[in-house]
Amino acid sequence: MCGIVGIFHLTREAPPVRPALEAMAEALVHRGPDDDGFHEAPGIGFGFRRLAIVDLVSGNQPMFAADGAVAMVCNGEIYNHTALRAELAAKGHVFRTRSDVEVIPALYLEHGPGFPTRLNGQFAAAIYDGRRHRLVLARDHVGIAPLFWAEITTEAGPALVFASEIKALLRHPAVPRQVDLTGVDQILTFPGPVSPRTVFTGIHSLPPGHVLVSEADRIAGVAAYWDLDYPTLNDPRPARPPEEHLDALDAALRQAVRYRLQADVPVACYLSGGLDSSLIAALAHDLTPSEIRHSFSITFDDAAIDERHWQRLMAGRLGTLHHETEVGPVAICDRLKDIVIHAETPLRESYNVCSLILSDMVHSQGMKAVLAGEGADELFGGYVGYRLDRRRAVAADPFDLEAQLEAQMREQIWGDAGFFYEKNYHAFAETKAALYSDAVLADFADIDCLAHPVIDRARVAGRDPLHQRSYIDFKVRMADHLLADHGDRVAFASSVEARYPFLDIGVIDVVRDIPPALMLEGGEEKHLLKRLARRYLPAEITGRQKFSFVAPGSPDLLRQSLPWVEDLLSYERVKRQGYFNPDTVEHLKSAWRKPGFRLNQTFEDDLLMVVLTFGILLDAFQLPDFA
Repeated sequence: MCGIVGIFHLTREAPPVRPALEAMAEALVHRGPDDDGFHEAPGIGFGFRRLAIVDLVSGNQPMFAADGAVAMVCNGEIYNHTALRAELAAKGHVFRTRSDVEVIPALYLEHGPGFPTRLNGQFAAAIYDGRRHRLVLARDHVGIAPLFWAEITTEAGPALVFASEIKALLRHPAVPRQVDLTGVDQILTFPGPVSPRTVFTGIHSLPPGHVLVSEADRIAGVAAYWDLDYPTLNDPRPARPPEEHLDALDAALRQAVRYRLQADVPVACYLSGGLDSSLIAALAHDLTPSEIRHSFSITFDDAAIDERHWQRLMAGRLGTLHHETEVGPVAICDRLKDIVIHAETPLRESYNVCSLILSDMVHSQGMKAVLAGEGADELFGGYVGYRLDRRRAVAADPFDLEAQLEAQMREQIWGDAGFFYEKNYHAFAETKAALYSDAVLADFADIDCLAHPVIDRARVAGRDPLHQRSYIDFKVRMADHLLADHGDRVAFASSVEARYPFLDIGVIDVVRDIPPALMLEGGEEKHLLKRLARRYLPAEITGRQKFSFVAPGSPDLLRQSLPWVEDLLSYERVKRQGYFNPDTVEHLKSAWRKPGFRLNQTFEDDLLMVVLTFGILLDAFQLPDFA
């Protein structure tokens, strides 16, 4: 995977755009330190930064269809490229490299903007069709690869710019630097921002499973080509024995890992000590038993959150070359600014820094690709909410006004008045009202993220509670949080590509057919996945209680008394910036500094972490104070 940028003018007569392209691509050198490439034609320009993983010699981009009329840049890996290449070659398409992404221009010629439906991979692709003066942008099914775009006005007229990261878009002089407060409100309310929203006004995130088509007569039309569609309660899947589901899942997950071991460079593994990363690493070992892989872990000086015993157990069992680094509050403070710059968003927690340190470790060993375990919790019922959903009360007490108001809000957000997701949003509105400044509150009716659609509620209606939660997790937690500020942009900060077997489209298709009761049999979170894991992992791993991955939070950082932290949270700075209430921030600082105070990061919001990292964002991206 790599970094891509581009500029598309509605008119073919627009002049060359090379200086702007070079400036934008330069902002993505960390995503692609190995090579670069550019393509210019009237009205269009592509830029590319390469991290060489497949076809190291001839796989640079842009790439073109045989007739030269279709140009492409792609940040991604196409795992089913071998089968696609054979199919397309049989139809007369000619390939010049071994690169996996070279199949994309040929697929576009066969299928037009619908080409992503044929792909299994993680990708953000841009195609220019010179015959129609058409730009097509596409993002993979679940949103592993990021892709941002903005409409601008230039001397040559209206245009669209796109890039793998926001910092590259901001290198174009026509892209404004303004805060989107609805995006900020999403971060306070949900696990992270939700596509297409970002925290930058006018900069959009192409949602997972979507394509954007822009042509001379219109600048952008965005449409879905895929969505996570679970069966309705009225249309259940045919009953099958549990062992059949288990075997189908085993085969799909083995294929997903096999796909992600395709590379012309070594592929490493993360080991957190938990079920998910251990299973992925064990499958990689089972598929390639003669290959000695590197594994990487974070440990903590706080025994309450440290998992080194289980990490070392798995490393020893798999015979990996294991690397670990201990992290404490000082290390978190040292890298917090870096993580905000790469994540391009305020953060709700600090464990993203651990991901940054992990990718640094991988890079330091001369490696470029690593397997990770994200996606298992959201597919297999791995959070406590999945278990609690099985016995929730659907109807609110008709005599409890607060309960009725909350039910109305849940109906508005999720399309299900009985669905509880993380917090009571009606009550949390009071917390937000206390945290925001008076000036922000004056416009809050327009800013409030709950007043804007977040998900396709039709995908929640009439589904089992497990499927409801899984769908919502994919929409508000997975793509723009776990795969963004905890995944892609954090890995690529160190020129490392993370690969996620649990998010393989084939695995997801198998999971959609598994009865929810089997997923949580006996009230056990991830019951079915644990049954599968027992084929590969020791009982010490499969029998562990789920251990949430947390790191030192803002109370720990405050106790360090670092001048820059004190400055960013100072009364004067918070008041001058105008986004948050300085009195509330002072109250939180006083309460959280008290000896023995500890946030339960699984169930409590680290509000000061949002304020602190928002202040870092304002400085790093030269964003204005609230006027």
